[in-house]
Amino acid sequence: WKTEPSTLRAMQLRIGNGYDIHRLVPGRPLILGGQTLVHPAGLGLEGHSDADVLVHAVMDALLGALSLGDIGRWFPPEDPRWKGADSLVLLEEVMALVSSEGWSVVNVDAVVVAERPKLRAHIEAMRAAIARHMGVAPDQVGVKATTNERLGPTGREEGIAVHAVALLQRD
Repeated sequence: WKTEPSTLRAMQLRIGNGYDIHRLVPGRPLILGGQTLVHPAGLGLEGHSDADVLVHAVMDALLGALSLGDIGRWFPPEDPRWKGADSLVLLEEVMALVSSEGWSVVNVDAVVVAERPKLRAHIEAMRAAIARHMGVAPDQVGVKATTNERLGPTGREEGIAVHAVALLQRD
């Protein structure tokens, strides 16, 4: 059995890594994965947009998979258009860019690092919101939460950090 090389098409995959951290401050909402949460100390995330650190890390993973830089390149904090922007709307723009480049999402996976609030009760809503704005099924979006065992800036509740990966395939 022989197959001509011209009839074979290798599956093309790309993986991207994203990371973001935002400072916890008083007087700001705490938005994670599009969900507005209540921090026991009344803190929220500081940032130019809505500071949704989870969605930011996912966007960076998507952009990184295609070597398109990071969200600061596409949505610079110096630009007043992005002041208070809904990160899920920015995610839709990133997804349009991914699609225009000829790629689709296989899956994304993220780990939120925060001492408080406890996130277990909010994970499914976060996954659903992210999936909806990405145009993918909820089972293509993984979100997990962990603490930093009171170590470092997240452990001292100075901020919340997120690590994310994205796997893309050529359409």
